[in-house]
Amino acid sequence: MKIFFVSLGCDKNLVDSEKMLGVLADRGFQITNEAEVADVIVINTCAFILDAKKESIETIIEMEDYRKNGGCKALIVTGCLAERYSEEIQEEFPSVDGIIGTSEYDKIGDVVDHALKSQKDVKIGNLSYLPKHMIRRVRSGVPYFSYLKISEGCNKNCTYCAIPSMRGRYRSTEMEDLLEESRILVQDGVKELILVAQETTLYGKDLYGKKMLPELIKRLCEMKELSWIRLMYCYPEEITEELVQVMADEPKVCNYLDLPIQHCNDRILKAMGRKTDKKELVDKIAMIRSYLPDVALRTTLISGFPGEQEEDYEECRAFIQDISFDRLGVFPYSPEEGTKAARMPDQVEEEIKIRRANGLMEAEKELLGKKNQTRIGKIYPVLVEGYLPSDEIYVGRSYMDAPDVDGNVFFKADPGLISGDLVHVEVEKATEYDWMGRRV
Repeated sequence: MKIFFVSLGCDKNLVDSEKMLGVLADRGFQITNEAEVADVIVINTCAFILDAKKESIETIIEMEDYRKNGGCKALIVTGCLAERYSEEIQEEFPSVDGIIGTSEYDKIGDVVDHALKSQKDVKIGNLSYLPKHMIRRVRSGVPYFSYLKISEGCNKNCTYCAIPSMRGRYRSTEMEDLLEESRILVQDGVKELILVAQETTLYGKDLYGKKMLPELIKRLCEMKELSWIRLMYCYPEEITEELVQVMADEPKVCNYLDLPIQHCNDRILKAMGRKTDKKELVDKIAMIRSYLPDVALRTTLISGFPGEQEEDYEECRAFIQDISFDRLGVFPYSPEEGTKAARMPDQVEEEIKIRRANGLMEAEKELLGKKNQTRIGKIYPVLVEGYLPSDEIYVGRSYMDAPDVDGNVFFKADPGLISGDLVHVEVEKATEYDWMGRRV
């Protein structure tokens, strides 16, 4: 039987999707990219912000047509929307045959079997449970990089975020399980491992009594065929000198840190429930740069949080320039059902949120336009991602660029390179987000 899978949302959700596909492949299902020929359709949903909910609901509506009018025999909804709104999904979408929450995705095989027997099944479990670790993954992306999800859930309870209600508290995966999964990924051709979680920096504290991310990184660096390790979602307050020292000592670890700071104004940070203030952010970034002078720092900011004034926004603009972030993303604040921030007074008008988000991105764009000119003439390692035959040029990423969220490097080279090769490129031109150059 054929199965069609839709994975929405973040890279952590993508890992869950690939593991569910592994379960179904082991049960003999054939994976198809065509919904119209599928016997089973699975949608792994996202519900992080309002736009993500809308996309998930629209996808369910779209796939319902195949369930009602086509050859599809079972429609399954999994992930964050399923976890948070299982009852509403059952009421509004009667053609959905199975619902699986975020802590029950290892039950996907049983739920599909029941659905094919016309037995509706809902698996919404205990959010303190961590699904049995599944090594087998059917990867849906490119072969040369992969995400490694090292934990589930979050303990931070930021006032704007609904993740703890959908993913539960922080639960680390056993290190030996992660190492086994990584070995298989590397054997399959993965050259870059990207470590992800709701928060990577707290890894292991719940299992081993102390933060174990530095030890995990060192163990991963022992894998000979692995070229790069990249860290995402590192909360500033949890970054230690031990972690940064390991990054400095291990050449396979990209000098790249993703620090989601969300704001810089102390009053707003406190209202957000964040665990740092502006001075601590400045001091932590200075510490990181003292160990890693060439580190690429990515961050995310929220514009228009309840109570944010124009002077708070201007403070953020100045902070971007002062810190000189290398990569930046900005999200207009989205009031999420059930969160403290959604009930706060002084909600900011939507057009003001968007204007401020655009203003912050313009400040970053101006900064990068100048900063990237200093890259010209320098040589950087680049991971090859493909070839553009119409332009006769290769495309890849530097250590400063995570896939999908950052820029690219376009470069000339002799034929023969393949995706996953690591080469050195001299930068000859640069825009705000991309570099152009030649292999040396």
